[in-house]
Amino acid sequence: MSETSSGGQAYGPRQVRSARHAVAAVFAVHGAVAGSFASRVPWVADHASVSAGQLGLALAMPALGASVAMPVAGRISHRLGARTSLRLLLAAWTLSLVLPGLAPNLLTLCLALFVYGATSGMADVVMNALGVEVENRLGRSIMSGLHGMWSAGALLGSAGGTLAAHLEADGRLHFTVAAAVLTAVGLVVCSWVLDIRAAVDEEPPPRFALPPRSAVLIGAIGFCAVFAEGASLDWSAVYLRDVLGSSATLAAACTTGFTLTMALARFAGDPVVDRFGAVRTVRVSGALAALGGVLVVTAPHPAVAMGGFALLGLGIAVVVPLCFAAAGRSGPNPSQAIAGVATITYTSGLVAPGAIGTLAEATSLVASFALVTLLACGVAGFAGVLRPGNRDGEGSARSGGPGSARPPEHPAG
Repeated sequence: MSETSSGGQAYGPRQVRSARHAVAAVFAVHGAVAGSFASRVPWVADHASVSAGQLGLALAMPALGASVAMPVAGRISHRLGARTSLRLLLAAWTLSLVLPGLAPNLLTLCLALFVYGATSGMADVVMNALGVEVENRLGRSIMSGLHGMWSAGALLGSAGGTLAAHLEADGRLHFTVAAAVLTAVGLVVCSWVLDIRAAVDEEPPPRFALPPRSAVLIGAIGFCAVFAEGASLDWSAVYLRDVLGSSATLAAACTTGFTLTMALARFAGDPVVDRFGAVRTVRVSGALAALGGVLVVTAPHPAVAMGGFALLGLGIAVVVPLCFAAAGRSGPNPSQAIAGVATITYTSGLVAPGAIGTLAEATSLVASFALVTLLACGVAGFAGVLRPGNRDGEGSARSGGPGSARPPEHPAG
């Protein structure tokens, strides 16, 4: 991207700072859409009359739609510029929240969620690219905080869903009101993001990048973390309702608790990594997530399961950012390594909802979250693979830190 706006004028420090706040608000809006939907998944399942296995299939559609549509976003941004692209794609994403509530059966729900995921992925690409651009111009890391804002937005969205569930509001009404509010906010804040345009002779971004060998093990840790995140975000409310017999209000509140711990951990993550290093942080994080999984699968009461999901959120929040940071230091081609890790982790977001639903159909949701617990143990056990690429020593996270070159992740993340 060039250093100038569409009018050819360079951005000053004040404009860059304003752009940072604007893109942070964009991340929050994006997260609020995801949180709004996740908190009402039980209502959507009942409205569409789908089983656990069918719901798992439907919940795989957003990641599939995103993976198909993400390359298109780069070309849209290349043609229209960052600000116009973000304004259009973010509005498409917020408005797509209405679609799942209109689906009366499995086929229409899958189609609705495919579109929902496609618009999510395209907006995700553009807002992350703008976040990296602002970070480069500020000369300091902001990406971890931006993803913390995504989690904060998801928290607000899920809190709104909890209130709607408590009031027994029809999901179609809830989604329509939330979509209208978030679309309006998104259109306003996009006015202050950087209007970066590609140079005339600049080639569009590549469509796909195979993960290099150096990124595979790092990506495997990210795969485990994203799997746990996607499973918890999409299935925690269903778990409390179907396994532990909780009310719709309490089930939706579980999603809220999960997103709350994710947000808090992301905002606090950078100082922890600076103090203890990436390997120790991920090792302890994986242990916390595993403990949370054990509490979920052994919970005799909804309150215990809610505590388990909260620990899962706390444990996995910083894992993926640290995986991308390690990838950026793992070889002679950091960009290719980061793209490889992104490919692996996005695959996890694609398969997690369906895998949880399929296993639940064959056995139970308890068995599904036993798998999540096992993967969390893998995060803790293999955290050492993050060490070799860190040339600055385990305790330093300044170079290629948690968010310094972080590509788009599943909006759970």
